[in-house]
Amino acid sequence: MTAQIETLALLPGEEYIELYKILKVQAMIGGGGEAKFVISEGKVTVDGEVETRKRKKVRAGEVVSFNGESVQIVIAP
Repeated sequence: MTAQIETLALLPGEEYIELYKILKVQAMIGGGGEAKFVISEGKVTVDGEVETRKRKKVRAGEVVSFNGESVQIVIAP
């Protein structure tokens, strides 16, 4: 069974979105403070690698995973 990967489109003109904002916007977590905590605890991965930088610039094509959920960042159509 393959987990479904959601997508999150960058806003027009954006080159990246900060990691903690992805968790918040996608409702993978309760809020920004909680997102920053789970990132600092090493519970979030970007492209399969543990990421502890809360404000890491996540760009189109990268996949963020947390708690069994994944989201791929895409360029806005």
